[in-house]
Amino acid sequence: MGRTREAGCVAVGMVIGAGACYCVYRLTWRKDENEKTWDDDDEESSDTSETGVETEKGAKINVGVGVGAKPQSDTKAKAEVRLGLESGPGVKKESHCGSQSGGGLEAKAKALFNILKEQASAKVGKGGRVGNISGNRTLAPSLPCPGGRGGGCHSAKSGARAGSKASGKSKGKARSKSTRALPTTWPVRRGKFNFPYKIDDILSTPDLQKVLNILERTNDPFIQEVALVTLGNNAAYSFNQNAIRELGGVPVIAKLIKTKDLIIREKTYNALNNLSVNAENQGKIKTYISQVCDDTMICRLDSAVQMAGLRLLTNMTVTNHYQHLLSYSFPDFFALLFLGNHFTKIQIMKLIINFTENPAMTRELVSCKVPSELISLFNKEWDREILLNILTLFENINDNIKSEGLASSRKEFSRSSLFFLFKESGVCVKKIRALANHSDLVVKVKVLKVLTKL
Repeated sequence: MGRTREAGCVAVGMVIGAGACYCVYRLTWRKDENEKTWDDDDEESSDTSETGVETEKGAKINVGVGVGAKPQSDTKAKAEVRLGLESGPGVKKESHCGSQSGGGLEAKAKALFNILKEQASAKVGKGGRVGNISGNRTLAPSLPCPGGRGGGCHSAKSGARAGSKASGKSKGKARSKSTRALPTTWPVRRGKFNFPYKIDDILSTPDLQKVLNILERTNDPFIQEVALVTLGNNAAYSFNQNAIRELGGVPVIAKLIKTKDLIIREKTYNALNNLSVNAENQGKIKTYISQVCDDTMICRLDSAVQMAGLRLLTNMTVTNHYQHLLSYSFPDFFALLFLGNHFTKIQIMKLIINFTENPAMTRELVSCKVPSELISLFNKEWDREILLNILTLFENINDNIKSEGLASSRKEFSRSSLFFLFKESGVCVKKIRALANHSDLVVKVKVLKVLTKL
């Protein structure tokens, strides 16, 4: 009986081990087979995801072995292994081992079975699939969407491997419901264009001709901006100022004054401003000076476009040749002088000072209506630059009134005119005398110079 019992226990152990190895084999084989199937169908979408090895409706593998040396139940050994894989957020493992009365060999068989069971569980844990993972690829939010100007992204692939690859934990793939997300798009203001030159390159005449041709033929705001900046930088050099004019570049650039794009208009003013340093170029630009003036007065206060327009007008009025074209805008200039910020005030004062240096423009200048608040610019709270400019403006007007003999024609000017504010009211003289004790030495010297001429 002893040998029979011992042989039975050995048989039990071998059968249990073989059954466990078969379970592991079946599980691994099914996993590889499903892996290939999913790779082939990676682009498709399915309603649900279930992976498992089923032998009955419970998706379980049962191995039952019963060995007895006697007809009665002296020695019975039963082993049941259940491995279930179900779709869901995890993998459920269930195992059950039952044995009745056994000796040392039974304990060894049980230990062997437990080891094989743990190995099988570890294998299942590595290859387990996580259900209901979204398979849509998403682009990083900081990257632009591929495509041209305003283009959209390609739609994300449904059923792709996203969950475990993204986390770096496992390489498993899962089927999920087809949830096609709308393509994520990022606004692309301007398309990509390989401009043939850098904006700070100093170009030769043939290269300038190429840039002018590009500017003339394109309607793309990005290309227009790059071309205008390139031409404006080259127009800072006297030899290129002549070359651009001789190539017919002034009308090509000036046509963009009418554009509604504020950035393009600003770059156009900047390019024309650099070109206007040349006296011959001013003869070409004078055709557009009235339009520039009108646009500058009505655009947003203190904007970059307004500042660029004011700089162009200042350059165009350095000489006396074209000042008369802007005389109708004198009231607007003084209104802007009062309303603008610090930088606008300085730029508009430089423009008005150009007119005050031309005695022929004095009558039109002093007869225009100005806001009475303009007198506040003589307060000592302003910085040196504003005080020096307003004192220069007053000095020039006072000198011109004397040289033109307008003091005797005071009845021609209204009480709201610049003549009355500067000459007749006496308020300006009081404000200037109050600046004689200014802490800034340069301002104090300028004040004393003005007072000696009164």
